[in-house]
Amino acid sequence: MATLEAPELGTETGNLPDFTTETYKDAYSRINAIVIEGEQEAHDNYIAIGTLLPDQAEELTKLARMELKHMKGFTACANNLGVTADMAFAKEFFAPLHNNFTTALEAGKVPTCLLIQALLIEAFAISAYHIYIPVADPFARKITEGVVKDEYTHLNYGQEWLKANLESCREELEQANRDNLPLIRRMLDQVAADAAVLHMDKEDLIEDFLIAYQEALTEIGFSTREIARMAAAALVG
Repeated sequence: MATLEAPELGTETGNLPDFTTETYKDAYSRINAIVIEGEQEAHDNYIAIGTLLPDQAEELTKLARMELKHMKGFTACANNLGVTADMAFAKEFFAPLHNNFTTALEAGKVPTCLLIQALLIEAFAISAYHIYIPVADPFARKITEGVVKDEYTHLNYGQEWLKANLESCREELEQANRDNLPLIRRMLDQVAADAAVLHMDKEDLIEDFLIAYQEALTEIGFSTREIARMAAAALVG
């Protein structure tokens, strides 16, 4: 079966920001918190999905454990720069997606839960890490290079389950896309100013996210026309 794979990571660092300024550390406190909270949300979400897919619970628990390892790594990145992550900001940042996931979980909607966590959130993380790595401080760069490879494993898990079940869940996935893809666009808008301080360009983030997400939809079995229609949901709201 085809899977998405992490591309080879280059060694060019480009124009690095000054990691020691208060402006950088202030922006980093929110970006880093988003990453930490995202990994915690991912852990909790995979454990929760395991309650709906008991035959997959062991595999999902393995994915969840990987997310906790990532969270510890990114916490160390903040400590390395002497930064305290703004976790209150991060929880608010993820609240809309978190609430939609919880609603789907309570309704037993496995496809919606997987689209939110294993496709949207993982593609969001992958895009952010790709754009961050070339401009990261050396310590964070090493941590992030390891993490991004793991995230492809998580994206592939959701991709393959949805591919195997597409005919029974196509309509649910299209609705879940309509409900949640606009949230990702708003999240990218919300983080754009802080990302720019870290020398991460918003348009690059959006492009990388859409590439990863649309490649997953293609592999799942959606047609080019269907994917174009689904991607257009990002322009709504």
